[in-house]
Amino acid sequence: MPDIAPQSEPLEETPLDHPEETPTARRRLNAGTVLWVSLAVFAQESVWNFYDAQVPSELRQYIASAGLVGLIMGMDNVLGVLIQPWTGFLSDRRARNGRSRWAIILTGAALASVPFALIPWTHGLPLLLLCVVGFAATANAFKGITETLVSDYVAPSQRGKAQGFVKAGVSLTIVVSSLISLLVVDRSVTLAFALPPLLMLLLLTTSWFFLGRRHPAVDPVAPPEPAADFTSPWAVVKDMVRDPSRARALLMLGIFCFAGMWSALRSLLTPYGTEVLHLSRGSAGGLALPGAVAFLLCVIPLAYASSRLGQARAMRYGVGVFIVGLLIGFAVPTVPGTAVSMVITSVGYAAFAVNALVSLWNLAPNSHVLGTYTGLYTVASSTGAALGPALLGLTVDATGWRFMLLDGAVFAAITFAVFTRLARRVPSPPQ
Repeated sequence: MPDIAPQSEPLEETPLDHPEETPTARRRLNAGTVLWVSLAVFAQESVWNFYDAQVPSELRQYIASAGLVGLIMGMDNVLGVLIQPWTGFLSDRRARNGRSRWAIILTGAALASVPFALIPWTHGLPLLLLCVVGFAATANAFKGITETLVSDYVAPSQRGKAQGFVKAGVSLTIVVSSLISLLVVDRSVTLAFALPPLLMLLLLTTSWFFLGRRHPAVDPVAPPEPAADFTSPWAVVKDMVRDPSRARALLMLGIFCFAGMWSALRSLLTPYGTEVLHLSRGSAGGLALPGAVAFLLCVIPLAYASSRLGQARAMRYGVGVFIVGLLIGFAVPTVPGTAVSMVITSVGYAAFAVNALVSLWNLAPNSHVLGTYTGLYTVASSTGAALGPALLGLTVDATGWRFMLLDGAVFAAITFAVFTRLARRVPSPPQ
């Protein structure tokens, strides 16, 4: 078993792209630590993927309106915006007092498993909604905290690389959810809904066994962190807004914009395929597959490249690649042209996905607010994901489906301007 002791990887905070890290912080990435952290994130995301795939069918038994089903399914994003900053702040307070975040994670996972497993046992809309809301609320309570484990057990200089492995693992949860749907749902819906929470509890317990019993150590040679006594998440937000450099506020704006663009592209790609490419609904739904494969193949190499290039610059280049992909798709409105477009845009999104949260952690005033910052990341990304499809849809209504990718490129140009300003306000990493 590889050495996974957290004290070999100190917890410290430096400015974005960590230009002043100590020799201790530059140690090689600990494979065991990354494995167990990735396993923890993989565990919870497996449940969320199955939730997104199968709960709409449960709701359709009682609700005929697709719009109302979509509204209920989007409720978890609203709950995430409301809940995650506060639970992240609570976990920060525990970590600051020398206690582990794992108590919140394991308790939340156990509580969330109950309403999730009961979903197919409900016989009526009120009980079904009670289970859906109960799961969404309790699962959101520990979702961001689990993602914060990367910052607890991985040194700042290695977090970008670690995040690449985490994102690769998250992309594989789609495969797990699909296999359960294909192999189990038609035979036993109740068993299918029992498997994801059981898998989550098993994998989270395994991760805790190797990581949770040891507290992350502080680097003894790292400079002392600035004192900041934040009494609530609002105090953290005020500190972010009052930052003279505006770097953190710019990053939050960039996260909002890019998450909105990506969500809009994914949400409207199928109708684009039917309206412009004249594909069937099923064939149009498969247009995203080449991009998903490209994301999985490039996310880890991009994470390593970003560590040398710098997170801010990597995200800026990622937006540029995203724009190029959209323009290619607009110029070549064919199935092969759109497939190439999705591959290129997915590579651009991967450069953002592996760096955005890490960048926000690196800009935090100290290591005692990282859970809160993870919650704020959720606020920005979830709000963008909720509004992005609507904004792009309005432009499509005005210009037509043929111009959807060009409309998206125009919105992306605004995001490129945001990340350009951000890249100018943060230092580049040492070579």
